[in-house]
Order: sequence, then structure tokens, then C-alpha cells
Amino acid sequence: MSLNINIIKDKLLSDNYFILRNFTYELTRSNGEVIRHKREVYDRGNGATILLYNRDKNTVLLIRQFRIATYVNGNASGELIETCAGLLDNDTPEDCIRKEAIEETGYEVGKVEKLFEAYMSPGGVTEIVHFFAAEYSDAMRANAGGGVEDEEITVLELPFPQALAMVKDGRILDGKAIMLLQYAQIAGWLKA
Repeated sequence: MSLNINIIKDKLLSDNYFILRNFTYELTRSNGEVIRHKREVYDRGNGATILLYNRDKNTVLLIRQFRIATYVNGNASGELIETCAGLLDNDTPEDCIRKEAIEETGYEVGKVEKLFEAYMSPGGVTEIVHFFAAEYSDAMRANAGGGVEDEEITVLELPFPQALAMVKDGRILDGKAIMLLQYAQIAGWLKA
């Protein structure tokens, strides 16, 4: 069944770093009733993320960086432990994640596996994130990582059981990282 949607208003509120729009629309329910909604929609583009894991060492590569949105919402340091990720810009998801992996972690990944894609906050954000995984080895390290000129990123190589414990105790709060770590656990790639 397809809903009947009628856009009444589409107003640009901000075109600064990303785009914020205000929509007024009518939705016709299955019983014929028409409901009018007013919503703000944030368009930041689509992204990709990757879990880098090493079966031999039973480790994962994560990053730590400052995120202003978490800082203003109660994260005292503003730092978040995450999986490597970035916006697609004009790249394919696979090209994007390869570029982000070398910039953020310093590892030049070989074969990557596309796992799935997901809307991360569909109530107000348009972004679809493409989720990948790849094995890494010490031989794949091309540089120290740390991001590009306007980023301050710390690379973390963690034992897989420790990363899972950090999800459980709240030290890892990034949804992308949680989803990928749990995927790795379910898939049995590493020992918990």
C-alpha cells in the first residue's frame, strides 16, 4: 500500500554546511482521513562507514573524534568512539569508504564487503549510510591516519571483547559502531 502524500510547502531554512528545510504536507491515512504535518528535514547527504577487523589478532580499528552534536547533548568531552565513516560527496559508497579508511585510520584496505544500508535517523534526517566491513593487517598501514586538515582523529586498535564491553558499559555510543560490532559478533568473524 502506498500512502497519498501532498506537499503543501517546502521552505529552505538554511543552506549553510548542510541543508535544512521546513515541509508542510498532508498524509491521507488508510481510512481516508487527511492529516497535516509540519516537519523540518535535515539533508546532510549520504554516507558510508566501515568496520576494519583482524581475525588473527582478534581486534577492530575504531576512531575517536570530537562531535559537537554530542557535546551539546550531554557528552562532557564531546569525543565519540566510532567506526571510520564519511559523506559520499560525489564518490560511490565503496570509493568513499576506501578514501575515508586511509585518511582516518591510515590503513589502505583491500577487499571490502558491503553489508547493508540504513536510514540512521529517519524522523528528520535524509541520510542513508552504507555499511561495509574489511579485514586489515599491519602490512596495510600506509600512514598514521588522524584525518584531514580540519579533523583531530585518534586511531584505536581494540581487542574485540573490549570493544563489545565498551558498547555494554556506554563508552561506545555511536550507532554505526554498535551496529557493525554486533554484526561482526553475529557473523562470528571474531571471538567475543
